[in-house]
Amino acid sequence: MDIPFNDAEQKQLCRLALEARDQAYAPYSHHPVGAVLRTENGQIFSGCNVENAAHPLGQCAEASAIGAMVRAGERRITDVFVVGPGPHACTPCGGCRQKLWEFSDANTRVHLCVDDRVERIVTLGELLPAAFGRADVERDP
Repeated sequence: MDIPFNDAEQKQLCRLALEARDQAYAPYSHHPVGAVLRTENGQIFSGCNVENAAHPLGQCAEASAIGAMVRAGERRITDVFVVGPGPHACTPCGGCRQKLWEFSDANTRVHLCVDDRVERIVTLGELLPAAFGRADVERDP
């Protein structure tokens, strides 16, 4: 089910992503990121990036939000809101695009926020063309 939302709700979700970003732990990259996921049931989950001195062990904002979503029993993302530092839109990294794909599809909207406004909306299909997903793993031999 796709739940529409208005401009005020969109702005509120950008603000939630900003709040998450402001809690990020990014002492190495100095690139704090916040993410908000909205599920098909209208539930909202947020996350921020958490870095580690052993760099590959850090966790991106989108992955943090996905973990909270899964823990709550949700499995389907309809919208993603992402905000990074600075005046330019920040897109999910390649790994997070794949993680988002697991719980969404090519039509999932990714709202790229700058401060508390959406600068651009793209689909996950645009960000991850020819995605590798469940169907690729479940094929008969």
